[in-house]
Amino acid sequence: MRKRYLDYILAIIIILSLNFFLPRLMPGDPLTAIYGDALLEMSPQLEAQLVERYGLDKSMGEQFIVYLGNLLRGDLGYSYYFNAPVTEVLLEALPWTLLLVGVSLVLSTIIGILIGIESGWRHGSRLDSLLLISIMFLNGIPSFFLGILFLIFFSFEWQLFPLSGAVTPFSDYTGLALFWDIARHMFLPVLTLTLMQVPRNYMLMRNSIISVIREPYILTAQGKGLKEGIIRYRHAARGALLPVITRLGMSIGLMFTGVLFIEIVFAYPGTGHLFYQALQNMDFPVVQGSLFFITVFVLLANFLTDLFIIKIEPRLREDAYQLLDRT
Repeated sequence: MRKRYLDYILAIIIILSLNFFLPRLMPGDPLTAIYGDALLEMSPQLEAQLVERYGLDKSMGEQFIVYLGNLLRGDLGYSYYFNAPVTEVLLEALPWTLLLVGVSLVLSTIIGILIGIESGWRHGSRLDSLLLISIMFLNGIPSFFLGILFLIFFSFEWQLFPLSGAVTPFSDYTGLALFWDIARHMFLPVLTLTLMQVPRNYMLMRNSIISVIREPYILTAQGKGLKEGIIRYRHAARGALLPVITRLGMSIGLMFTGVLFIEIVFAYPGTGHLFYQALQNMDFPVVQGSLFFITVFVLLANFLTDLFIIKIEPRLREDAYQLLDRT
């Protein structure tokens, strides 16, 4: 486990170094590399303030110290396009992404676990084959394509859900009405992201169930005459659940990758849509800040997952990692 902690530290160092050195390795001065054509519209006073703020007139070592100090203060730069600090811009978009990812993570985990249990317990049956084929087919559909299909049918043709956004513009909804409005806007993005994550959880749980159904404690429970449902969910599922928990940290990383495309398709005002806007307008501070923010958050999620797993009996934990690597 100590090696995994060192991996996290190394990953953070690499992220910080790339975020610092890439603009400085590009042709021209760092300010030009970061802001590009936006410098043409900046006043000399603003340019001087930015140079002083980020220590761009100092040596590379001093600049790195200034850079680390700015990060500790939550300063990720200044967005010329949004005319606001990058941190403020990201904090406005991040809650929508966290809401979308959080709801999808819970739903995809629960659905994947339940159908994985049923499929693995009935390994080789018609139900298992049907579920396996359906999940494999679903896994082969790109998330953006599925999102576009949902938009065409549910929003454009049948007009059941809004086409874009997270709330109705210029509405004064409060309380339950606001909750319902947000839920209607979230439904299709959440459905798309959930369906994209279910196959991984299903396959992992199915394989894990198959590997434990012949364990001695399952055979003992069957020999005692316990009900099948109790054996399946209280004994087999509990023993097979560890690899799924182990993978939750990875799921968050995969969801943050998938949510970039889904937010663009549905024009959902999260970090993915913000990242797309920043790319379109060559707002590199927001691009860098978004990537840094998402990467650190994913690493933190994986780290917290490992801290949770470390409390479980070590032998079972190693078995979980081995099964995860084979899946």
